[in-house]
Amino acid sequence: MDANGYTHSGTFHADEVLATVLLGKIFPEVRLCRMREIPNDISPDAIVYDIGGGKYDHHQRNFDECRENGIKYSSFGLLWREFGRVYLRKMEVQDEEKVFEAFDVDFVQGIDAMDNGQLKRNKTEEPLLVKTASLSAVISSFNPSWDEHVDENLRFYEALKMAEVIFDNFMRRTISKISATEKVEAKIHDSRDGIMILDEFCPWQDSIFESKDPKAMKLLYVVFPSNRGGYNVQAVPEQLGSFRQRKPLPSNWSGLSGKEFIKKSGVEDATFCHNACFIAGAKTLKGALLLAQKAVENKED
Repeated sequence: MDANGYTHSGTFHADEVLATVLLGKIFPEVRLCRMREIPNDISPDAIVYDIGGGKYDHHQRNFDECRENGIKYSSFGLLWREFGRVYLRKMEVQDEEKVFEAFDVDFVQGIDAMDNGQLKRNKTEEPLLVKTASLSAVISSFNPSWDEHVDENLRFYEALKMAEVIFDNFMRRTISKISATEKVEAKIHDSRDGIMILDEFCPWQDSIFESKDPKAMKLLYVVFPSNRGGYNVQAVPEQLGSFRQRKPLPSNWSGLSGKEFIKKSGVEDATFCHNACFIAGAKTLKGALLLAQKAVENKED
């Protein structure tokens, strides 16, 4: 009778679990009730989502709201669209609009697409050989199995606790990524001969592919301090998320380390090269930069 937030009972999914996480962050006083049907006499101020056919329910037949890229909204996306900026203001986040959009792209849209069945592969592609454990599947796994006799509400709140940690992590990383943009843009401007040097590691791939600086299109390698000590040189991918590089490191470096890599590369403090030729390391910035320069000059296809 005291509830001011309503969603459906029974099997739960990532969209309403994460919607509940978001509501709890914006309105700590939310008192949730999970029901099969929503009564008619609830408070007009109550928030009803993923059930009831209202503004935060995407299941009704005439619902056709989607983003410009075609990704439909689920209850999570609908609530993020309306309250996401409120949450970011409460968090006193800088670059509010950039963080709002980036978090929608990086986190919310995937949940929405999964719940709306939009993650099917193109018919012309080879079928997946393995199943992927998406966040949506992980959250759904908290539901009681058919042969368990467990209170579903207990499982819901277990899922809720885990989902809140994931939500917080994605928000932290999104804010961090946006805050790195200006720093990376400056380094793109300072880059020479297809090599960008970072004074400290920060997320750089998104910034390179979103940059309007013409130098960004010509970048081949990024040099940065390694969290294991020394410096790394990493090849820029062909496109965001790709496992192919614009120009891989020389193939004859593949999988080498120690003295063997030093001899092959000609860099006296070189430490390793990954066997996929996308990243290599050296003990000093000078050594890593020399590896990058040699890779740029390499003439192999």
